[in-house]
Amino acid sequence: MNEAEGLRQRRPLRPQVITEDNAAQESKGGSTYSNKVFRMTFMTLAVSLIIPLFGAIVFLDSPIDPQPISFKEPPPLSGTLEPNFKLRQAERLFENQLVGPESIANIGDVLFTGTADGKILKIEDGQIQTIARLGHGPCGGDEPMCGRPLGIRVGPKNSLFVADAYYGIFEIFPSSGEVQRLVSSKTPIEGKNLSFVNDLTLTRDGRKIYFTDSSSKWHRKDYCLLIMEATDDGRLLEYDTVTKEVKVLMGGLRFPNGVQLSPAEDFVLVAETTMARIRRYYVSGLMKGGEDMFVENMPGFPDNIRLSSSGGYWVAMSAIRASPGFSMVDFLSDKPWIKRIIFKLLSQETVMKFVPKNSLVVELSETGSYRRSFHDPNGMVATYISEAHEHNGHLYLGSFRSPFICRLNLKDV
Repeated sequence: MNEAEGLRQRRPLRPQVITEDNAAQESKGGSTYSNKVFRMTFMTLAVSLIIPLFGAIVFLDSPIDPQPISFKEPPPLSGTLEPNFKLRQAERLFENQLVGPESIANIGDVLFTGTADGKILKIEDGQIQTIARLGHGPCGGDEPMCGRPLGIRVGPKNSLFVADAYYGIFEIFPSSGEVQRLVSSKTPIEGKNLSFVNDLTLTRDGRKIYFTDSSSKWHRKDYCLLIMEATDDGRLLEYDTVTKEVKVLMGGLRFPNGVQLSPAEDFVLVAETTMARIRRYYVSGLMKGGEDMFVENMPGFPDNIRLSSSGGYWVAMSAIRASPGFSMVDFLSDKPWIKRIIFKLLSQETVMKFVPKNSLVVELSETGSYRRSFHDPNGMVATYISEAHEHNGHLYLGSFRSPFICRLNLKDV
């Protein structure tokens, strides 16, 4: 061994120096491995949970059996339909003193309405008085037990005609509180139940009453299911107060809702809520027994229809089809499988929370064109509106669930 080789063998070992670069490189390698392990573990857990979940969803019962329907593109919200804030100029009356004043009628300056607890109320000089109850008490918040008065009209002898969703058609005498049932929902009409009596309109002499039954399957408390299933078992019916006969005028309607007899009493308008349109049925004249479309592809889903002082019609809508924008009902219309999944997992109340509270009232001409529109984007003042009843220069706005009546001075808008 020479000297150089000996020196090399005797040279001391160099200590290993840990630098930041070395540490980072080692950390990176360890981190990558840990991330891979985490991702694999997460994916395994996710798959093990999702597969049984989807399996459970498949075998869960859906309360609805949706029918696919199709809509045209909603009309653009421009021109006469341009969004505004005019409904926000309305004042709330009797807040938290009544709930769900769906429809409103007046005899002189005295107002009448029906509420969610089955009561018929008289409103005079700022005071509220119960004049009748249509359901069975004590109802304790059970809607089918309470009854649910919806459409309300004044007859030729200043009696009230009321459509109750669960019990049928009634005549009520405000002075005495006497209640007479004219049509019982327990009596099938042409083999089908009256499960959701909704609105009514009558001739000036009071002989003929035209009313809607929104479904022979669904009750009012399930109106969300009725809309989403797009059930086509709704009807327009006629009751003759002299002969006591009821007959079907139109069938196959998807959620027929508000009705209004024309000023000349030659046709009846019917709001077909699910389809965002208004149908017309001729009850007299050369076209008697015929039907056609009065307004189609509306900017929202129509509820009650009432006469305007200009000879046209007020139509209330609690949900719009924004254009530009997004309408959940439009999007889901041709996707029954998504609707089934939604209602397998969510309740009606939960689904309703996803529906924007955009209130809209339109005035139609006698031919169905749009004269003007009043909006409340996001429903800041007027919410869940179901009717616009004109009286003495004001619109009184009914609601199917709000705890107040709104009043809009037409001079202000």
